[in-house]
Amino acid sequence: MADTSLSPRPMRAAWGWVQSPWTLGALILLVVALLDGANFWPVLTFAAAALLSTSKYILFAVTLLAYLKATGAEALVARAFVGRETRMIFFAALLGGLAPFCSCEVIPFIAGLLALGAPLAAVMAFWLSSPLIDPPTLLITAAALGWPFAIAKAVSAVALGLFGGFIIKALRGGGLFAQPLKNEPVKSCCGCGTPKAEQQPNWRFWQEAERRDTFRSQFVENALFLLKWLAFAYVLEALLVTYVRPEWIASLVGGEGVVPIATAALVGMPAYLNSYVAPPLLAGLMTQGMSAGAALAFMVAGAVSSIPAMAAVWSLVKPRVFATYLALGVSGAILSGVVFQMI
Repeated sequence: MADTSLSPRPMRAAWGWVQSPWTLGALILLVVALLDGANFWPVLTFAAAALLSTSKYILFAVTLLAYLKATGAEALVARAFVGRETRMIFFAALLGGLAPFCSCEVIPFIAGLLALGAPLAAVMAFWLSSPLIDPPTLLITAAALGWPFAIAKAVSAVALGLFGGFIIKALRGGGLFAQPLKNEPVKSCCGCGTPKAEQQPNWRFWQEAERRDTFRSQFVENALFLLKWLAFAYVLEALLVTYVRPEWIASLVGGEGVVPIATAALVGMPAYLNSYVAPPLLAGLMTQGMSAGAALAFMVAGAVSSIPAMAAVWSLVKPRVFATYLALGVSGAILSGVVFQMI
């Protein structure tokens, strides 16, 4: 029998296990225990208490997301891209914050819309608002940062979608972006197809065995996903609160004015992890001196420029559209932070 101990598949599996948030969180706690035993218990209890306080939001969020998937409610999103262009921009920006899509599901959805002739302005409105907020992210943000911040993020998502949509509409009127798509066909990275507008959701999903199975699998999958990333995030937050000196944060992104907000937006682009890790981390940074406006700018810019979001854009559209997407995201993040800071 051949020795498969060093074959690519077990090695990839082992590397995936090492990269797991569970493993990374445990390793961080182990390092704290070995190097600073006096702070191990405070760090552990802080992370555990934060995760426990968020558990009710996790339960509601995964139940809601599983319900949306099981019923097929994502098909409703496709209907926003039918009708007049201005109406489409408004509906696309609004639905972007409600769509229960993962990052890879957005790829075939957007590709299908553009291939069918949906206006780039409406597609961009959806594309900019979709990475920012969804029902689970809204609840996680509220749990970590409070409802005022969560609502501000939701409003920023819709406002950014409208901002980008109407900018693209104006630029298209001037003759730009006549052919936004690349020539290469794009496939989903998770095997999901593009929802069709004619599909009808079944709100009583429990009447069909296949939809019940979808609900169960989505519930378990999303619950494990949220738990592992939030547990890791709260360990990182505990480290921030314990070891990062407030004056360091305050000197970089604290205080009033546009400069700290713009700095946070630019730092947030490459530093962003995902929408579930960011709220606890920002909660720790804000306790250390980060301003509210800078925190919102960091979160908005990071969501737009996260690896899945940028990969989706780059895989579909030409470089000029990609550059415009990033420019709209960063400028919109700075504007969101400035307005929130003023309020």
